[in-house]
Amino acid sequence: MRLRTEIWVKAYIRRCAVAGAMAVVVRHGDDDAGAVYIRINRLDGNSKLFGPAPAGLDNAALDRQWVPSLGLEFKPDADVDHYLSREAEFDPDIWVIDVEDRDGRHFLEDWLAV
Repeated sequence: MRLRTEIWVKAYIRRCAVAGAMAVVVRHGDDDAGAVYIRINRLDGNSKLFGPAPAGLDNAALDRQWVPSLGLEFKPDADVDHYLSREAEFDPDIWVIDVEDRDGRHFLEDWLAV
């Protein structure tokens, strides 16, 4: 059984804070099963976006996993904003977490599906 989204988000934000990065919920989705998008904002006009891994990947049904949504490189903030607005139109229950870290750390080492 998968951990409730709300609990996972709180733990992830705490993980970021312990490492010295600011993380905030920008969009609050469904508490139980909302998809989570994590934006890594380097505060220089560029961000990287991680979204939920496709359900067919190993362990994706039991444990949350993420993949880069717009590729491995940092993209202009406007591109990330546009992507997230399209996703929110498609699924109004998504969560968006914004991590502000000049070094571009994502803190998803154990959850990346790539």
